[in-house]
Amino acid sequence: MTALVESYDAALFDLDGVIYLGPHAIDGVPEALTEIRARGARLGYVTNNAARTPAQVAAHLRELGIDAEAGDVVNSTQATVTMLQGRLPAGARVIAVGTAALVEQLAEGGFQPVSSLEEQPVAVVQGYHPQLPWPLLETGIMAIHRGAQWFATNPDQTRPTERGILPGCGAQVDLIASCVGFRPEMAGKPYRPLLDETVRRLGATSPIFVGDRVDTDIIGAGNVGMDSLFVFTGAHGKRDLLEAPPVGRPTHIGRDISALLAPPRPLESVEGGYRVRGAQVRLVDGATRATPVPPDLEGQLDLLWAALHAAWFQGGDVSGLLDDLDLVP
Repeated sequence: MTALVESYDAALFDLDGVIYLGPHAIDGVPEALTEIRARGARLGYVTNNAARTPAQVAAHLRELGIDAEAGDVVNSTQATVTMLQGRLPAGARVIAVGTAALVEQLAEGGFQPVSSLEEQPVAVVQGYHPQLPWPLLETGIMAIHRGAQWFATNPDQTRPTERGILPGCGAQVDLIASCVGFRPEMAGKPYRPLLDETVRRLGATSPIFVGDRVDTDIIGAGNVGMDSLFVFTGAHGKRDLLEAPPVGRPTHIGRDISALLAPPRPLESVEGGYRVRGAQVRLVDGATRATPVPPDLEGQLDLLWAALHAAWFQGGDVSGLLDDLDLVP
């Protein structure tokens, strides 16, 4: 049967929780990417993380055994710079509340990064900083109080790492928001600018987005009308899928990115419910009825996919069933 990826001309991947966790590639990912590329798909790496430049990200990917160049990587700073170029005059003075990579990309985009209020910045641009300096945060807050426009690269509250789930850019944005009373404009997922920028740079016409988060990756894909694959290697899991709004319901699910090399999960509508291969979930007299939980992960993913559709489209209560899927995070 035809592999899922063969229905698309490009596969776009979130990085943290999809390709790697911290400094380590997720098991099997480099090999899967090589095979996906061999099937003719253009690969793009799309990250909300603004702490590194695309060249730095590409270098990290190559260290992990993944063939990647800077042009294959699009980060939220690039989308933010494009957005700023439509809002601010060339050479505008901006304070970067972020890493040196954010400063570098703002300068490359035609803006003048400054570090003090005396230089009269017209905007504050915030991105994730792994060691956020408190004085820099305070300078940004004071600039906003004095009338500077506020932009942030992305809203991710958390980021998955090899050490566990840790705070992300959104948590740092919350610190400023608590002082200024409003939130910034953002370019990163789930907002359109980052994915629009990626599609433009890659020249893709029928891409699929692969992500591990409902709130940024899957909703982001939904916001631009793009198909999506949700994988279980990162921050979110089955409960997040169950509670996802319509725009956050993925087109496909899979254990990891190797699902792109398998045929699509065959969902069928049956009387009162849904079936995926041997797994079936139905509503009978208002009660949820399901086939026995399979002992293998792929079988449990089949049952989950049927259960999610029963919940999304028929209002079935599948909470107890999800508890029984012990191999699915």
